[in-house]
Amino acid sequence: MDCTAVAVEDFLHNLKMKFWNSDYIFDHPWEKVAQAAWRKYPNPMNPSVTAIDVLDRKVEQGVLHTHRLISSRWGMPSWVSTIIGSPNVMYANEKSEVDIKNKTMVLRTRNITFCKYIAVDETLWYQACPNSPDQKTRLRQEAVVMVEGVPLSSYMETLLTNTISSNAKKGRQAMEWVLKKINEEINEFSSHAVKNTEEILSNTKKSLGEITETAKKSMDDLSSAAKKSLDDLQNITSKPTPQPDPQL
Repeated sequence: MDCTAVAVEDFLHNLKMKFWNSDYIFDHPWEKVAQAAWRKYPNPMNPSVTAIDVLDRKVEQGVLHTHRLISSRWGMPSWVSTIIGSPNVMYANEKSEVDIKNKTMVLRTRNITFCKYIAVDETLWYQACPNSPDQKTRLRQEAVVMVEGVPLSSYMETLLTNTISSNAKKGRQAMEWVLKKINEEINEFSSHAVKNTEEILSNTKKSLGEITETAKKSMDDLSSAAKKSLDDLQNITSKPTPQPDPQL
């Protein structure tokens, strides 16, 4: 084994990081879940996310690519803040790909704040379930956490991993909350559409009734006028022709 291979093996052996993953099934079609993922923030379950800004967006070969900046408040314990600091707002890069044809949505996030000491790489895959592609969506979530260059790095990795797990549960609850809102909006829109259709049909029926009544009245007026004209004509033709006076 050469020196390079030995160095790589030692590096991998000494590298310390924490891995986390989870799976979840949404009882909603992929199109609706993807829409909810875009509308996930703000929500009452994840108040730590304070802002999302779109930095770039483009479509390549039918795939939508988006780059967003996520602003949030982590709420670090005081002892962690003492070691690495505690800015008011934390920032992270999020890059996503949405493939409508294959019904997949991938979001990859990495922190910008504390990147000198902490690296948190999180990936979410939203995919239509193979068994029920039109009814269910699978969420697969993974995270890799690495802390280096600070005391208690392993303990901090465990703390961050536990926080990610807790936030992931809140995130799924937030998605369900957004999906419920979307369903309510659809139902409200459908209700308004039905109501508007009924109003249009009612108004159309009313208008047709008025037109029919007007036409009937006009026909009655024409019939009366025609009958009167015919009677007048008959009266004129039935009058006796006046005879001249006899001459003496």
